[in-house]
Amino acid sequence: MRLEVVVVPVADVDRSKDFYKALGWREDADVGGRDGFRVVQLTPPGSACSLIFGAGITSAVPGSAQGLYLVVDDIDAARAELVERGAEVSEVFHDAGGVFHHAGTDERVPGPAPERQSYGSFASFSDPDGNGWLLQEVTTRLPGR
Repeated sequence: MRLEVVVVPVADVDRSKDFYKALGWREDADVGGRDGFRVVQLTPPGSACSLIFGAGITSAVPGSAQGLYLVVDDIDAARAELVERGAEVSEVFHDAGGVFHHAGTDERVPGPAPERQSYGSFASFSDPDGNGWLLQEVTTRLPGR
């Protein structure tokens, strides 16, 4: 099994499409149907998993998707690129308790993980509806990955 698509609830399809395309994501599809049904699919650079949003595809509240991860090799470079492309990205942080992070902004410590520990450095941003994304720096994969 492979995770292929994640559905993200949005309020304004065109605004969301413009936002993600500005981040450099590839547009795979923009398909309309009857009664205003519409599906837009975009894929982050280097990802095997795509994002889908549109009209009539989910009953979830726009902005309710949280904890969506984008894994990067270099968090500083990835953050800088997103900022350059117009996203409002947090400063790099790590969690006071270790590798994973707490929900929300609790326990965030400024700066990368000590010794740049793989899986330990993060930055966050949201799309125009408030769907929450995290960049996570992974430099050495855990065994079996």
